[in-house]
Amino acid sequence: MYFLVRRIVLLITVIAMEISSVFGAIFSLNKDIVILYTNDIHCAVEANEETGCIGFAGLAAYKKEVEEKTPYITLVDGGDAVQGQAIGTVSKGEYIVDIMNYIGYDYTAIGNHDFDFTMPQLHKMIDKAEYSYLACNITYSGLGENELTGVKSYGIEEYGFRSVAFIGVSTPYSVVSSTPAYFKDENGNRIYGFCEENFYETIQSNIDECKALGADYVVILGHTGSGEDFYPYGAEDIIENVSDIDVYLDAHDHKEIEGQLVKDKDGEDVIMSSTGTGLENIGQLTILPNGEMTTSLISDYTKQDEDTKTFVDSIVESYNTDLKRVVAYNPINLSIYENGIRKIRNREMAIGDLIADAYRNATEAQIALVNGGGIRADLNCGDVTYGDLIAVHPFGNNVVSIKATGQQILDALEMGCRSTQVKYSDGNNAVGECGGFFQVSGIKYTIDTSISSAVVMDANGNFIRVDGERRVKNVKVLNGDTYTDIDPTATYSVSGNNYSMFNGGDGMTMFTGCEKICADGLKDYEVVVSYFLSNSEEFIADNYSSVQNRIIIK
Repeated sequence: MYFLVRRIVLLITVIAMEISSVFGAIFSLNKDIVILYTNDIHCAVEANEETGCIGFAGLAAYKKEVEEKTPYITLVDGGDAVQGQAIGTVSKGEYIVDIMNYIGYDYTAIGNHDFDFTMPQLHKMIDKAEYSYLACNITYSGLGENELTGVKSYGIEEYGFRSVAFIGVSTPYSVVSSTPAYFKDENGNRIYGFCEENFYETIQSNIDECKALGADYVVILGHTGSGEDFYPYGAEDIIENVSDIDVYLDAHDHKEIEGQLVKDKDGEDVIMSSTGTGLENIGQLTILPNGEMTTSLISDYTKQDEDTKTFVDSIVESYNTDLKRVVAYNPINLSIYENGIRKIRNREMAIGDLIADAYRNATEAQIALVNGGGIRADLNCGDVTYGDLIAVHPFGNNVVSIKATGQQILDALEMGCRSTQVKYSDGNNAVGECGGFFQVSGIKYTIDTSISSAVVMDANGNFIRVDGERRVKNVKVLNGDTYTDIDPTATYSVSGNNYSMFNGGDGMTMFTGCEKICADGLKDYEVVVSYFLSNSEEFIADNYSSVQNRIIIK
């Protein structure tokens, strides 16, 4: 009898649990599904009224507010959270992973800058993360250990009777916008790929698989960028070549897109949204009980979750002592912006002149070429700390030097200015930007923007040749105190960082195989420290208060 009663009680318990589950699912039909999204945070961990950064404590506070209204909430990121400021450089991204774990992220796409600390370090971050890294289009063809085995193609979240699939997509241009060498084996063979040959088909097959598994809605977490500059791997390109997705949450180009409708392959509307950069906005995708979807960007949010703030403060404090150590004094303001618009990637800037001079001075090279995309922050007038300089040069590259022909230098300049326009902005945003636009020392030249770029690149954005008239004119190299015409057949010593000179960064493949003079120099920010210390304040003020007309745009 005892065992019979026990079985009856157990059966009733199971039935009650099933009924509870069913009623819970029915109840969920009246609750919104809320997906909070961020992208391109670039280590903006603390709230900052001046920049508009909400900060991670603000994000945590907003997340808790949403959780009070619905149990169905998921927090996702579009990539590039772990790099961009000193806290990322010092910890090689791990401090940011710690904070994202604490807040409770569920998924993140893999951005191009997530590769910046090497594949083994990305592997370490993936293992450390309590959320899932998503990228459906990354492949491995090597013989050794695949460092990205922990990456998933997609994840499916259940919300009662409804479910949402999240599919990650990483831009194939990561190969040139991170460090190309990291995607190769020790013999120089490319072993990590991005499905360039069957890009859309790969994404579609993952969509189909998620739908077959019962996903009611499909959300792409894409680190691809939008617009013609990112063709054929941009957000619109993907949407227009696939079907059965509902929302595309984009990243990479730092645009703020609250909600734009783009037609898919079948002519159906897909919502595209992006939050900008630096946690200036929190994105919110809401799926109403009737299936209607809305996206919005939350800005000017000032509340802070105190527990999260305490946690973030503890991490900041753990490395703050070294970063706050004053290493130099800067008598002038040096900026990568003009009138609030970034200019370092399409025009000569005084901060670029200084850094290029620092590179050339450190290596005693004839010429220095410093990619504008590697100069990431201002140097304000006053005390200069390690943190300030790491913010300027957050990638921790080494300053190196090579022997290159005049022709290779001409090709590099042509590649770097291929997007340059006669105006640097449209009044609101920079135009004609290129991360490979070189700030220079020991050389000067003119860019004729009336000539269309004749640069030919491969599918990954790597330089092949110049097929037509060149935009770069009147190139002259400094010899002593005078400039003379560059000789395409002559050999010059050229300084730069290992990203551009050795690793083909920004597609600069023309330097591949060049003889190395200095193969493992100081860190880029250390070279800038040395330059400040070896020159007087008067020298800095006299030489870098304005540009030196090394690059003329017409």
